[in-house]
Amino acid sequence: MAIGTQQDSDDMMSEINMIPFIDVMLVLLIIFIITVPVIKHAVNIELPQASIEKVQDKPENIRLSVDADGAYFWNDQRVDDADFASRLTAAAAQEPQPELHIRGDKAVRYERVAQAMAAAQRSGVRRIGFITEPAP
Repeated sequence: MAIGTQQDSDDMMSEINMIPFIDVMLVLLIIFIITVPVIKHAVNIELPQASIEKVQDKPENIRLSVDADGAYFWNDQRVDDADFASRLTAAAAQEPQPELHIRGDKAVRYERVAQAMAAAQRSGVRRIGFITEPAP
């Protein structure tokens, strides 16, 4: 910084004032010191590897199909609503509990699939899955 006297007031100052540049650099340094730990902070987790493979039907799995008219088919055998609830209760009592795989026709009303899911939940079936066809 150039310090002058009263006598040098008419002379032109030829030095660059560096103090504003130093202030800006210090502010940027403080900002970077604060933000770098936040950027590097991450939770280390191992994500599962997804694979596209066909679901294998085990013999103990229950295949519940709902056709376009809303009729239930338990492992390819047609069942009425009263028999359906009793079969779900019997399946829920098995150890280990079988999985319920629901295959719903795309033309069936959602209400019928929701009723099947609610009946399964009421009976105590814990593992329910939806089976769909892969998109072409």
